[in-house]
Amino acid sequence: MAVYYIDGEFVDSTQAALPLSDMAILRGYAVFDYLRTYDGTPFHLHEHLQRLQKSAALLHLDCPWSLEYMEEKVLELLRKNTFAEATVRLLITGGDSIDSITPGSDPRLIIMVAEMKPFPSDWYTDGVKIITAKVNRYIPGSKSTSYIPAIVALRKARQQGAVESIYVNEHGQMLEGTTSNLFAVSGEQILTPAIDILPGITRDVVMRLAAEEYSVECAEIRRDSIDRYTEFFLTSSNKEVVPVVGIDEDFHAAEPGPVTRRIMELFRRYTQSW
Repeated sequence: MAVYYIDGEFVDSTQAALPLSDMAILRGYAVFDYLRTYDGTPFHLHEHLQRLQKSAALLHLDCPWSLEYMEEKVLELLRKNTFAEATVRLLITGGDSIDSITPGSDPRLIIMVAEMKPFPSDWYTDGVKIITAKVNRYIPGSKSTSYIPAIVALRKARQQGAVESIYVNEHGQMLEGTTSNLFAVSGEQILTPAIDILPGITRDVVMRLAAEEYSVECAEIRRDSIDRYTEFFLTSSNKEVVPVVGIDEDFHAAEPGPVTRRIMELFRRYTQSW
């Protein structure tokens, strides 16, 4: 059983609640961020908190808490829980509304901790299948709780035996997944989209690590030119680096490629020393 931080108090997860008047419930007006621990230490916590603040600012959502305050509460909450490895989810809600549409002046800060559960090992040894979906996110640079398009896209992916759905915009550009960033490999060059995405913290780490051995470029990845690329992989806080061996019916690989496997190894070494 977990302990959560809810609006200034540490409470048992079974007792955690929000008023129905909160804008997060009434209108989905909230932002969040998500990270995991390695050896009990939160991974790039400062960067995640900075992104949370930016997400709130992009949606004109008040965030009166300093980075130092939020970091202190995350660390205190992790100490109150006993998970060997944990995930941390932070939310800033719009607070109570007097008319169900206008945010009030008292947003709420919520921090939830859960046990980190690994994904299937064959995702990393054999690779995964993903699909594409025509989706345009509203203010993609903000990690808002408005996830209806993502939920629908992910359900469609799972119905097709895939683990993720990649958004494709009206220009035919492959952007990002519902909960992950996308990378493509062409020869010895690694590409990742730079516009209309949520810049991932794991994505940034992978780009830095990869740049030590490969050419890394922020560039468009076109859906209609998918055969140009030799490898694909996904990154996210909980998935880490996942090789992709199938995209719709247009990209197939027998196994994870050598560049992806090298990136996985570099990231594994990085997290082991975290």
